[in-house]
Amino acid sequence: MDPHQDVWSRLSGGSGAPTWTLYAAGLNPKSFKNTQAALVHNTWDNPAEFPKMLWCTNYTRLACQTMFTLFWAGRDFAPKAIIDGVNIQDYLQSHFIAACEYLAQRIQNAGDLEGDVVIGWESINEPHKGLIGTQDISLIPSEQHLQLGTSPTAFQAMLIGSGRPCDIKAWSFGRFGPYQSGTEVIDPKGEQAWLSAEYDDNRYGWHRDPGWKLGECLWAQHGVWDSSKSRPTLLQKDYFSRKPQTGEILDYEGFTNTYFLNHYRAYKDAIRSVCGTTIMFCQPPVMELPPTLKGTTDDDPNMVHAAHFYDGLTLLTKHWNRLYNLDIIGLLRGKYLAPVFAIKIGEKSIRKSLRRQLKFLRDESLQRMGNHPLLFSEIGIPYDMDDKHAYKTGDYSSQVRAMDANHFALEGSKANGFALWVYVAENDHKWGDQWNGEDLSIYSWNDLESPIPTSAHSTRSDSTVCSKDHLINVEEEKPSSLKSFKPPCTSADFSKATMQPQRSQRAVEACLRPTPIYTNGRLESHTFDLKKCTFTMRLIASHPALEIPSEIYLPELHFPLGDTSVEVSGGKWEIYSREFHTVKLQYLRWWHGKGAVDITIRRKKRRSTSQEYVALQKLHKSRCMMIDYSSGFHLTLTPGELNCIEETRYF
Repeated sequence: MDPHQDVWSRLSGGSGAPTWTLYAAGLNPKSFKNTQAALVHNTWDNPAEFPKMLWCTNYTRLACQTMFTLFWAGRDFAPKAIIDGVNIQDYLQSHFIAACEYLAQRIQNAGDLEGDVVIGWESINEPHKGLIGTQDISLIPSEQHLQLGTSPTAFQAMLIGSGRPCDIKAWSFGRFGPYQSGTEVIDPKGEQAWLSAEYDDNRYGWHRDPGWKLGECLWAQHGVWDSSKSRPTLLQKDYFSRKPQTGEILDYEGFTNTYFLNHYRAYKDAIRSVCGTTIMFCQPPVMELPPTLKGTTDDDPNMVHAAHFYDGLTLLTKHWNRLYNLDIIGLLRGKYLAPVFAIKIGEKSIRKSLRRQLKFLRDESLQRMGNHPLLFSEIGIPYDMDDKHAYKTGDYSSQVRAMDANHFALEGSKANGFALWVYVAENDHKWGDQWNGEDLSIYSWNDLESPIPTSAHSTRSDSTVCSKDHLINVEEEKPSSLKSFKPPCTSADFSKATMQPQRSQRAVEACLRPTPIYTNGRLESHTFDLKKCTFTMRLIASHPALEIPSEIYLPELHFPLGDTSVEVSGGKWEIYSREFHTVKLQYLRWWHGKGAVDITIRRKKRRSTSQEYVALQKLHKSRCMMIDYSSGFHLTLTPGELNCIEETRYF
């Protein structure tokens, strides 16, 4: 269960918190447009021309900076912000936690959801520190890597939010990142992002302390700057740089290990008070150093590290660049003396770089958080690449390459799972995911269709193919000698089928991959080469798999029965199908020996265009199940809607 938010709220340019939270903080969302306290897609003059990925910059604009600072550290940095007798920090956090706790109780009361459909609870999505740790609010912080459109300093944002004009630097995104493209005067003509002094708090029924004045910038009230004169004066440029009680200098790591963890502990205790030992998915700030939990009382055995990762260059440019990319994690961790050294040239190097970045995050998690599973709970690609070229031509080769590169990285990271962002049943080619111009959905109801063949054939997949004619005694096997087993194929039954065009998933051949589900031994490595249609896996088994075999999900799209060859270092195997939620899925069982054991599964020959079409359409006939067993997530879909989203335990 993911309590999701992006840039705090729908009214501040994203999703998440309800409107009343902004009013409780003394902000007026109706004035966000003219003060640029937030840039909101739906209030943009021409929503169709809303700049791509501009919504992300709301994290460093007044509304989000204020809300997140108050949520995490209102007691320290806004002690005058008292509402109903408590600080705004406690007011916001207590309502957030109480809402999640109430939902947890309702899920438990349902009787058949907790521990099966809902296996655990994630902490607040993509937490941001707000102004906490900003060393000088008159400057753009060095850690603020994304600048797009107007880019005010925190102090300039306060001035504009108080109705004063400012000359702001404007930025664009180029081949290698942001660059300054000019300046822009933002003049709200006296309009403030704060509620007026005449605002009636009785509308929401709360009581605001008299010491908290409406109609005036909250930060000016705390002595950050002097708003009383026509020429404003910055009084404390380092106001947010230290913990007020101790003087300890704050940075992102300091924020994570104090304010974030304090909230996480309270959230965890509330959920566990209802759900007992439920799994907690701890999500620290995106791509920042995770908290140091290893060996502490927070080193919870029932905790999963939930991380997010996106290929930033592809996401921001909406283009799969096969020539170069950047090692963004290496840049963030100070690996390079200069950004130019982070450039990776060529698609092969780019793929390896993505894999190294995810592997680095896996290793970093073990070092700092302890021995816990790592789940990439968000990862994905934009589908509207190159000005929606694929929608006009049906050519999804760039999307397939990008998605395959991400999966290649995941398979090499040794992470314990992932969840693709995102499935949107209402996705269309004009508005994408119906949110801020993003278009990352694996499904689109009006996607272009593959060419429809004049005649099509389908093969039955309910039979079993195995190596039983060539069995090797498991106890006498020699792992060093690679044995090739060609499964004996009976004559396949073919039947004429008339396939109607269906709305489909996108880049499905890169998403739908063979995956180990049960491994009788330690999984050393596994990877799927999409180009060669070859899956390889290595295990280290402490004992022979005599009764309990290792098992691999083997999608028929890539490995149709009769067109698949299997090579093992020893043992016996079989390919079979079984029903899973009314859908037949194909698997491979492997009874192997102990020690280092290897398996290679290959597609013997490529199918014709019409056969590939049939294979894809079979995914959509009445119901399609998209599965990734490594992540433990599956989607059961119909052509027009999402029937159910379930989470299954992963091993």
